[in-house]
Amino acid sequence: MTETTDRKITVAVLFGGRSGEHEVSLMSARSVLSVLDPARYTIIQIGISHQGAWLGGENVLDALEKGDTSGLHPVFLSADPTRPGLFSIAGGQIEKIADIDVYFPVLHGTYGEDGTLQGLLEMADVAYVGAGVLGSSVGMDKALFKDVMRANGIPVVDYITVLRTEIENKMEDVVRRAEALAGYPLFVKPANLGSSVGITKCRSRSDLMEGLFEAAQYDRRILIERGVSNPREIEISVLGNDQPQASVAGEIIPGADFYSYEAKYILDSSALNIPATLSPEQAESVRRIAMRAYKACDCYGMARADFLLEPATGAIYLNEINTIPGFTKISMYPKLWQESGLAYPSLINRLIELAFERKAERDRTVREFRRQS
Repeated sequence: MTETTDRKITVAVLFGGRSGEHEVSLMSARSVLSVLDPARYTIIQIGISHQGAWLGGENVLDALEKGDTSGLHPVFLSADPTRPGLFSIAGGQIEKIADIDVYFPVLHGTYGEDGTLQGLLEMADVAYVGAGVLGSSVGMDKALFKDVMRANGIPVVDYITVLRTEIENKMEDVVRRAEALAGYPLFVKPANLGSSVGITKCRSRSDLMEGLFEAAQYDRRILIERGVSNPREIEISVLGNDQPQASVAGEIIPGADFYSYEAKYILDSSALNIPATLSPEQAESVRRIAMRAYKACDCYGMARADFLLEPATGAIYLNEINTIPGFTKISMYPKLWQESGLAYPSLINRLIELAFERKAERDRTVREFRRQS
């Protein structure tokens, strides 16, 4: 399948998911679906409920947004590459709905952005948008990501990782280790979640303990980070496979104390500065680091790299990489490419092209060992 094929490309857009970012995924999917050209693509919506049910039918996104999925039916992707396609289950009967050319996951957080879905898509041997199993899992786990960045000489903020069981059974030891890391404020985050869900800025020991319990609701691994003094939040969008490109830099001016979930999606007080006001050296530095990190994680397709710039020292820290960045109307990823000369619809088309390129590269790999006689 290539862009020049005579027939329309069938794209299955996946959204929702078993994640604290379910609602953000629905917002992103709404934006992506609005720019997929129906003259070019046959579009199939696949919604995944909070419970993990895969659902198809008419107006799936509307149904998930309204919380009424009674008119939808179960669907599933066969993991058997010899039986490709999307199937439905109705009245105890399994029926093939469609052959899918490419899957477009618009899923944020666990069971969508963390490599689990990507593993299923790899097993099924299908083309899909975005990073593979390795890039997705490394990018999702904030603690492992920082370990990989340190190993590659990329600057990250000082941190420690603790387990939910340690918070529940050894809170005093966790607090002691956290306070030995740095003075307050400290940030507490679930290691495997995004959109600032479960993140707490802790200014005291009581804040820290509350934040640890809050984060532990969302993950078994918890990250505790040193707070950067009055940080500027800089972001770079990366696009490509083996030879990625980086966008111009953008800056988020949070409308709250930090770029929390509320500041991102509920309050209308945060601002985006595109391009960010940086020196040429700073702009080149963040772009270079973003592409180094992208390659170090073995990312493909797309990612957004988030930085913290400390004004007092000029230090630049890579905060995280998002392998399925937000695609809402306020999201930085498409906005940065728009400023870099790639319009939103063209960006979506390019991501689908990259998915086919990646599939063609995977197909070159020999899967059967033949001994020489």
